[in-house]
Amino acid sequence: MTTITDRLALAQHRIKQAAQNSSRNPAGVQLLAVSKTKPNEQIIEAYTAGQRRFGENYVQEGEEKVKSLSQDYPDIEWHFIGPLQSNKTKIIAGLFDWMHTVEREKIASRLNDQRPEHMSPLNVCIQVNISQEASKSGVTTAEIAALAEKIHLLPNLNLRGLMAIPSASVDNVTAIAELAELQKQYQRLSAKYPSVDTLSVGMSNDLELAVAHGSTMVRIGSAIFGARDYPKNGAISNQAQRLDK
Repeated sequence: MTTITDRLALAQHRIKQAAQNSSRNPAGVQLLAVSKTKPNEQIIEAYTAGQRRFGENYVQEGEEKVKSLSQDYPDIEWHFIGPLQSNKTKIIAGLFDWMHTVEREKIASRLNDQRPEHMSPLNVCIQVNISQEASKSGVTTAEIAALAEKIHLLPNLNLRGLMAIPSASVDNVTAIAELAELQKQYQRLSAKYPSVDTLSVGMSNDLELAVAHGSTMVRIGSAIFGARDYPKNGAISNQAQRLDK
């Protein structure tokens, strides 16, 4: 029976191999362990194995975990990677280090205004709906530049890059085209803003493709923590379920 430590090591090995196959430095690809729906004990087990970056999808669950773990594990870097309603921005602004799913100026402005003065600027990524699917959130590629400019002007936010979920195509042809376009958009953004250094894309089933197309941060959840039990009432969106698979 494999442990979280074993599965973390396997994920790191895949990242290293994917980077080497693409003639990239493995140190340039970070692993974000997506711990949504999983108990604190499993986060601590991953932490003990050396993992420091953890991603959460749900505001209330993430708030509880950050508050309960931050005192004993202050070097955990907390990333929010789920959809965010405007009435919940204060929680993310006050507790998290990263926000991956900014898609509206209103959300960015509220995060900026609600970021506590004693905290460093909140690192943010613009979510891009690179597959143009109605079920996914995010801006179009044509909208990236305008939103990036708005975020760049907000003093309590630090524009770090782009985040996306490519299509889950069987033959990978569609996903490869989307990843290539996303990489082009990322390169364009990073050329304009020195703070941009993050392309958050790639999950358990496509991390090799993502790394080959410039991903700097892959989001791995079930391959580390095991399968999840989602509510059967349909309350969890398809996007939220797909953010880490």
